[in-house]
Amino acid sequence: MRTPVCYTIRVEGLIGESWSSWFEGMTIEHGEGGETVLSGTLVDEAALYGILTKIRDLGLPLVELKRIETGAKAPHELGQGE
Repeated sequence: MRTPVCYTIRVEGLIGESWSSWFEGMTIEHGEGGETVLSGTLVDEAALYGILTKIRDLGLPLVELKRIETGAKAPHELGQGE
């Protein structure tokens, strides 16, 4: 059985918060300079690849992908954006 993993994904461009369900329920926050930060827990790598495919299909350049270690909190859980 796979353990869900928390990720933060930063892209160039703005994604509306209403797209959260399309991005597997990830939290959507807007960062500086017209960037969007997606953060949340994904059930497996297939779900991660699905998110990355959607980002590619929208033509949004990927800036950063971080895997958050187990027990660590994602930026949105700490009250901090990227």
